[in-house]
Order: sequence, then C-alpha cells, then structure tokens
Amino acid sequence: MIALPLRTTVIGSYPFPGWLEYCAQHLERFGPDDLEELQQDAVIAAVHDQLDAGLDVITDGEQCRLDFNLSFYGFIEGIDREPAPPRRFGPPAHDQRGKHKIIGPLSAPRGLGAVIEFERLSRIAAIALRGRTGILPTLKASIPGPYTLSGRMLPDGERYADRWAVAEALLPMVSWELVALVHAGCTEICVDEPSMSCYAHQEDPERFVELFNRTIEPIRGQCRLSTHLCFGNYKARAVGPRNYAPMFPAFLGLHVDEIHVEMASREFAELPIIAEIAKSKTAAVGVIDVKSYYIETPDDIADRVRRCLQFAPPEQLAFAPDCGLSQTARWAAKKKLKNMVDGVKKVRAELGSKTA
Repeated sequence: MIALPLRTTVIGSYPFPGWLEYCAQHLERFGPDDLEELQQDAVIAAVHDQLDAGLDVITDGEQCRLDFNLSFYGFIEGIDREPAPPRRFGPPAHDQRGKHKIIGPLSAPRGLGAVIEFERLSRIAAIALRGRTGILPTLKASIPGPYTLSGRMLPDGERYADRWAVAEALLPMVSWELVALVHAGCTEICVDEPSMSCYAHQEDPERFVELFNRTIEPIRGQCRLSTHLCFGNYKARAVGPRNYAPMFPAFLGLHVDEIHVEMASREFAELPIIAEIAKSKTAAVGVIDVKSYYIETPDDIADRVRRCLQFAPPEQLAFAPDCGLSQTARWAAKKKLKNMVDGVKKVRAELGSKTA
C-alpha cells in the first residue's frame, strides 16, 4: 500500500468537548440511549474538527473511551477494576492512574469494543463526506497493544507471574480485535505500544518486537499498519527517558508500514533516526508539540517538514502531532491541526513546482 507523500495524520485521541468531560463524570445519570447519543455527538464533533483541518487521515478521536486504553478494561473479564486512583491531589503524575487486580482467568468474550467504534466512525464519516470529490480522508482505528494494555493490571503471582505473562494473556484478545476490525472494513490501524518505548531502556527491545509481531501477524498485509512510539503523555507528563536510542535498530524489525516518533517536544533530537525508518517504512514525524500551548504556525511546520526531507524522501514521510491530543485543550488542538496541514501543504506545493 503506497501512502500519500507528506500525508497528514493523527495518532488517535482528540480532546473531549467540555460537555462530554462533564457527562463522563456523571455517567450514572444517563440511560443507554442517552450514552449512545453522547458518543455519536462527540464523534461528529471530532470528525468535523479533523475534516475542517484538512487531514489526510482521521479517527473517531477516541471519543467513546474514558481515556487512551482505560475503556478496554470494561470488556475484560477476570479483573476487579479499581474505582478510583490511589492519589487524587497534588501535581498530576502517573500514580494517579490506579491499577486493576486480576482475580481470575483473563478473557474478552465481547471483544474490546474497537469494532463498534470503527463502525460508528464509518457511518458518521460517510454522512460528513457526502458530496465531496477528490481524495477522501482515510479512516484509521487505534487500539493498544498487549504490553501497554497490561500496564494497569496487577499480576496475581499465580496465573500471571509478571507483566509479561499478563501481556501474553492479552495478546490473543488484541489479535482477535484486529482481525475483526479488518473484517469490518478498516484499512488502517494503529497498534499503540507507547509502554514499549517508555521502558525500552530497561527491557529487551527484541522481546518487545517479537511480542508485537505475534500480535499483528493475523492481519499482516491485510491493511496499513502503524505504531506510535512516545514517552508518555498523561497530563502532558512523560514517564520514561526520552531517548529513542535504546529502541533501535531492534524496532526496525516491527512488521508495520509506518512508525511514528515524537519529535516536536524534544526539539527534533535524534531526527536522523527517520532516515533508518524510511528505508523500509513510512516515518511519521511528530511536528506538533501536544504538551505546549505555543501554537505552531504554518511556517514553523513548513520549516520542520523541510528538515525532515533532508533525511527521507517525501513518499516515505508523514506528519502528525507528537502524541494523541486528548491532553490538549480543544481550542488549541483545532488551531494546531489546521496549521500543521497548511504548513505541509506549503511544502507539497514547493515540491510540485520543482517537478513541474
């Protein structure tokens, strides 16, 4: 599958509208039909914002999830979900995300919910795109990989001795969901494994690659696959050393079409790594800092794109925010995405004039 040169994309999440933030804190007040309406309206808003920005690839903004992967635990049996985090006050940090106890064999007989989300996105996008001509945006689904998904589950020491054992138990559930997404017509999937990049400094990166590749093997070659490598973004806080060196060259062995790397918040340190990625895959470069409220201008973006072109050809490059936008205010996310697209288009036009 050949991607659009210098295409613009997103990782997965998008800010909740203010009303959805409020509703998510009072879900007990709503009936099932109310909740479905909430979800649909939120996805309509996210799709509208992304289309208005002019993105080449859009998602549902993960509007139907409580957070990046928190909602998936509601589909998993064998766990006792912690109702509240252990620390609620003080500066935000990752210890404000509680962990769930494993109390039995892990299973997901109803799937993980990503197929329902994609089908909702497909219906809403079909209406939003009605009457449009030319190249239409690609619809992308995102789902956490088993290692990242295992991060908020406490091994019980009996059935599951450690995090790796939990990840192995989750692997077939994620694989099944990926197969179901392809059968539902999804042509692009991001398998998110940010925990792998956060902990590559202390774990065997080859082991991460092997686990990842087994997870996606059932759909390899059946859709466009990507993965997102970042250093954590809960409340705009990183959780691991922000250094890609421990991951490479091992992560070049990931069986994906596209690898996304966080660059804007790191002032484009390690940018030459995209040259290695681009030899066999699309290098998707984070050119928007989702942890900063500086609004990058189109000229800022164009300069960043030109820097990337020093290391990789346009047909092997894509551009996105550094991470999902769920931790960024919606007003800022809208401006950042629009400026990102405008800046990339500016460089596309320059390249077109050179080849004309």
